[in-house]
Formats: sequence, C-alpha cells, structure tokens
Amino acid sequence: MEKGVVYLVGAGPGDPGLITVHGRQRLMEADVVLYDRLADARLLEFVPEHCELIDVGKRPQSERWEQGDINRALVQQAEAGKCVVRLKGGDPFVFGRGGEEAAFLREAGIMFEIVPGISSALAVPAYAGIPVTHREYNASFAVVAGHEDPDKDETAVRWEHLAKGPETLVILMGVKNLSIICERLLQYGRSPSTPIALIRWGTRSNQATLTGTLADIVERVEEAAFRSPAVIVVGEVVKERKRLAWIENKPLFGQRILVPHTQSQENNLVQQIHEKGGEAIEVPVAQWMPTISLESQLRHVPIPRWVLFSHRQGVEAFFSTIGKIGGDIRQWAVCGFIAWGEQTAQAMRERGVQADVIVDSMSSFVQLMESSVEKEMDLLVIRDPFFPKGDMEELRRIGYRVSDIQAYTSRKIAGQFKGGLQQLKEGAVDWIAFTDASMVNHFCDRMDEAWSDWMSVCRDIPVACIGPKTATAAKERQLCTRVFPDPHTVEGMIAGMQAMRNMKDPNVKMGEGLIANDR
Repeated sequence: MEKGVVYLVGAGPGDPGLITVHGRQRLMEADVVLYDRLADARLLEFVPEHCELIDVGKRPQSERWEQGDINRALVQQAEAGKCVVRLKGGDPFVFGRGGEEAAFLREAGIMFEIVPGISSALAVPAYAGIPVTHREYNASFAVVAGHEDPDKDETAVRWEHLAKGPETLVILMGVKNLSIICERLLQYGRSPSTPIALIRWGTRSNQATLTGTLADIVERVEEAAFRSPAVIVVGEVVKERKRLAWIENKPLFGQRILVPHTQSQENNLVQQIHEKGGEAIEVPVAQWMPTISLESQLRHVPIPRWVLFSHRQGVEAFFSTIGKIGGDIRQWAVCGFIAWGEQTAQAMRERGVQADVIVDSMSSFVQLMESSVEKEMDLLVIRDPFFPKGDMEELRRIGYRVSDIQAYTSRKIAGQFKGGLQQLKEGAVDWIAFTDASMVNHFCDRMDEAWSDWMSVCRDIPVACIGPKTATAAKERQLCTRVFPDPHTVEGMIAGMQAMRNMKDPNVKMGEGLIANDR
C-alpha cells in the first residue's frame, strides 16, 4: 500500500477566517484530522463527510496525548495510505512542536508538507489594537515561550538579555508564570511602569484584554481571575491600545450566534455577523436539490398570467432549470411576478427580474388577488416543499386557475454535528438565527437525534427569525423567538440583535415587528 502524506497545517490564531486558503484546501481533502484545543472547531466543518476527527488537545486536568503518542499516530495513519492533516493553532513552527513532528515523520519515511499559519504572536496583539512595532517606540521585538520555569538551572530563555534588549516582548504560554516573568524583567532592569497587556482568546468573539504595568499586572490578573490561553505583550507599544482598540467597538462583539443553514449555501447572515464583530457558529443541517420532475414540468407548463415564487431557492431552481433545458426566458415576459418575502425578491433581482408584487403573508396575498379586477386567470405557484396546499385552494375559491410546481426538495444531512453541538452543551451560544422556516425544522430534527435533552438548554436561548413564516415555525417548535425584523431582511435581523443587546429589558418592544415578546 502506498503511504499517505501528512500536512502540518497552521490553523491561525483563533478566528477561522484567518486560516490560509492552502490550509483550508488541505482540510477539504483530508481523510483524518488530528487537531488540538487551540484550533477553532468551526474549521472542522470544512472536512469531507468521511473524514475521521481525532482530538489530541493537551487540556489541563484531562486525558492527555503525549507528544510521542501524536507522532506515532501521524505515522500510523499515513502508513494506512490516508491523507493526514495535523491541525495546529497558530503556525506549526512557532512554538507548535511542528519541527519535532516533521523530524519524526522524516525518520519514519513519511512525506510531509508544512502549511504555515498566522501566528498568534502577531495577530492577537493586532486584534487588541497593539502594534508589535511602532516607529515611536521600538525597532525590534522578540517572541518568547513563557511556559518554561524561569528558576530552572538550565533555561533557554535569557531574561537578563530580554530585559535590556528588544523593546517589545511577545510572550506566549506565559500566564501561569506571569509573576516570575515580571519579577525577572524588573530584576534585570525593566522599569516598574513598563506597560503590559494580556489578551485572552485573541481574534475570537470572546476576546478579553487586561492592561497594567509590570508593577501591578499580577494583582490585576488575580482580581480579574484572568486565565490562559493568553498572549502577553510587554513594552511601550501597549500604550497604543487606547487609540487603536477596534474589535471591541463592533456592535455584535462578544455575541456567539448559531446559524443553521443549507450545505454549500452562501450565507450573507454569517458574513454580516462576522463584520459586526460577532461569532457565527455555522451548522449545516440540510441540502437543497431541484425535484426530479422540475425539468419535464417546465417543458410543458403553459405560460401563465401570474407566477408566484414562495421561496428564494425556488427562484434559483426555476432559472437554472430554464437554462438547462434550453428554454427562452423571454417567453415569460408576459407574466407578472410575485415574490413571497424580501429574500425571494432579492433572489429575483439577482437574476435580473423585478418582482411586480412582494407579499409577506398568505392573507395579504389572497386579499391582493381578491381585489384584482383580473379574475379567472392562470396562476403558477413555484413552491417550496412546505407551502400549504390549503392556501392554493383559497386562491381557487376566489376564481384563479391555480397550478403548482414543487421546485426543490430539502434533504437532511447525514452525520453528526462537528462544531455547534459542543458550544450548545457548554452554554457558549448567545443566539440562534434562522433565515428560513425549513431550517428551523431540520435543525430541531437533527438536535433530537444528536442530544435528547437539548431543549432544556435551547428553549431559553433567544432566537432571531427573518420573517413571520420562520418565526411561526420556531414558535411551533417551542423556541424562544425574540427578533423578527420588518422589513424581513438579514440587515433587519442584525439590527434586531443589536437592539436586543443594548436593551436593559429584553421584553420591551422596539419598533413594529422587531421584537417578539412571546415564544
């Protein structure tokens, strides 16, 4: 059997968006991933369905993988012919023991490749508004491993040189030894007033920064119960944080938002959460596919007077199938187009078609059609799988000749959650956000399978829904609906979550349709 290849991949400093393109590609090709606790769990969503995930994180007070065990596991998996990814926080060759793993692989005759990552030594201070170099303060900086006992007889860290040498020190893995580190720097000549900062969980939505001086930082850390993992920055550049702090100013900073969505869906909500400083925990729960009968139905359906699209995915399925069967979209120019909801209208605009009418409920649609002077006309409903058939009967009652085509079907994704479930169990989710009613049902069904007691936690997590249909589905599943915007857009959802965060009383209404006070 041909041996596999091991890729030592730097996961970056924490934010999954900071992994390199090459690193993400290797994850997408992996047969097995060995990952540690500093690699964000959301990166595991990139791996293929068959990929085996092995947690080799070295957590305090838990079962430990020794470095020798990890080395042997890498060799064993590669000898089985697998594509192996060793996913490591930061950069594999910056205090990541990547050099040791590469040497072991070379000795075992295993091919390997190094995929560099953004080191926390650079990125984490930047996210705290601290430049590691600044022409007014320093011309050099040093990156130091702080976990080694400074009192050892033989130490690799020369604190006497560091105290008098590089103006800026970036110390990794040093929280446990902070008291001794400060003592040594003061002993060898650093001023007690030297600024110092500790940045915990840097680049993530729960990033926290504590500042002080060499003289008082130990006391401040104890008072704040500040724990690892954290990056320590020592030097005058820390002063710049007062001017340059930026991530904490974002409106959703610190908010962790679970977003169930369809596989391979481009998710505008996820992008906007990230841009507003929040953390989007993506959970693929379903897959959309055009129905088998869609092609044949579109080949033979008469061109109607009105076309109603009940869902944005129906728009995509309709237009892509028209192109696939060689149809001419100009034949449909005689139709009036109706969009159910702003998202559906936006999907139409992206296809170069403006909706003649946008409706947000069946009652408003029936009222509109009932008031029309044009009766006994053809209405084609390009519908989603959940469109109530009783609604079509209501349209027939008022005089329309109604036909319908189910444009797509949604299928539950097999397999278990790789990321979001653990955050829910740990109470690390502030919101659940749904942009589609079907996602509510698929999410709840998957949770029923994955965790029998999930409602005991999730029933009190506030839920944001994009509109009435989605909010109704969430309410029927006994979820705690708190936001549904008017207009029904992703931007409105974001604004609603921001407003809720800023409110002292979470049950106060803020604008019609913005806050839902019942479940």
